[in-house]
Amino acid sequence: MNQPVRTPAVAIIGAGPSGLRAAADLAATLKGDVLVLDREAEPGGIPRHCYHPGYGIRDLHRFISGPRYAGILVDRATKAGADIVTRAMVTGWTPGGALQVTTPQGRFQVQAKATILATGARERPRTARRIPGDRPAGVYTTGELQNLVHLHHQKVGTRAVVVGAELVSWSAALTLRHAGCKTVLMTTEYPSPDVYRLFSAFGGPFFRTRVATTTRVRRVIGRGRVQGVEIENLATGNREVVPCDTVVFTGAWIPDHELARSGGVAIDPHTLGPTVDTALRTARDGIFAIGNLVHPVDTADGAALDGAHVAPHVLQYLDGRQPATAGIDLAPGQGFKWVAPTRFRPGDTGPARGVLLLWPDQLRNRPTVVARQDGREIGRVSTWWPAAPGRVYRIPYGLLNGAKASAGTVTVSLQS
Repeated sequence: MNQPVRTPAVAIIGAGPSGLRAAADLAATLKGDVLVLDREAEPGGIPRHCYHPGYGIRDLHRFISGPRYAGILVDRATKAGADIVTRAMVTGWTPGGALQVTTPQGRFQVQAKATILATGARERPRTARRIPGDRPAGVYTTGELQNLVHLHHQKVGTRAVVVGAELVSWSAALTLRHAGCKTVLMTTEYPSPDVYRLFSAFGGPFFRTRVATTTRVRRVIGRGRVQGVEIENLATGNREVVPCDTVVFTGAWIPDHELARSGGVAIDPHTLGPTVDTALRTARDGIFAIGNLVHPVDTADGAALDGAHVAPHVLQYLDGRQPATAGIDLAPGQGFKWVAPTRFRPGDTGPARGVLLLWPDQLRNRPTVVARQDGREIGRVSTWWPAAPGRVYRIPYGLLNGAKASAGTVTVSLQS
């Protein structure tokens, strides 16, 4: 049976902050020729169910709640002329490169001239972290918790343990507080909390929450409903059981990369998202990748700025303008788990916001970052802001100015 085929100039997969911002900017030029597909019932992405403030600082220069932020982005994309289709699951690609889409109304295909992947990232659940023990009710990720509390208005327990101590962990604590559930403990395997000092200094007393560093959850205890968790101090080996009826696993992000993989898009072994250059082009012609699909995970407004950055490069592609050189690979060295973008071309456009994004795996309060190519130091930069696990660390793109197009991979490391 032949399926209907839609032929927009640009198809955007994902109606979160990055996809909506790209849609608004592109639709302003490509009137009626930008199609946004999202599997959720409503557009807006994760901010829809994050009711606390803190959104829109970098892109809108406001300090607003998640739903308000999502509403603004949806409104701007719609007014610009983007067609947003929800409950639309992109299940794969046809042999000819078209997107296969399934909706409650039926199936159709999308044959776009350019495609932007904005599928975001997700937290690893308990099963992916291989934490043993019982299998009771009351175990969530942050996304599941916020969806349950804010969108479905359901109750959770009264005493929670939050696994993680990064920004999203405090977001989970806010949601738990809204639901009438006290966060009795936060755990992190790092020797210090993974967030800005402002959060750790005031968040603990505000929530009356103990933050246990250098600590891991060994097992979950409970039949029917969670009754507690066993934790272990990694430095001393001491263990204790913490009574609770709710456990929330936060962070440990992984990109939603299944569609990219099935489309033959090259995947970076460090971010686990598509390899992209500074214009957010992937290695596959006509396909771009943006937002937390390529840097898991930056803030929502940071992801939205990727959407603004990619729009002019998509227009250049539609006009037939493409880069002339293959580019130089970027790789994380000592002190970093990943770096984004993962490729650059001397003389090409710089990355979004003119910065490289890195994910530290150790705390440095006054870090110095060194870039090397074929064993030669090509640049270094020291920052007054820390490099800390659990949040994106930004450094100026100028660090790479000394790179040679004829040489090999550039490695970015923390100085020992």
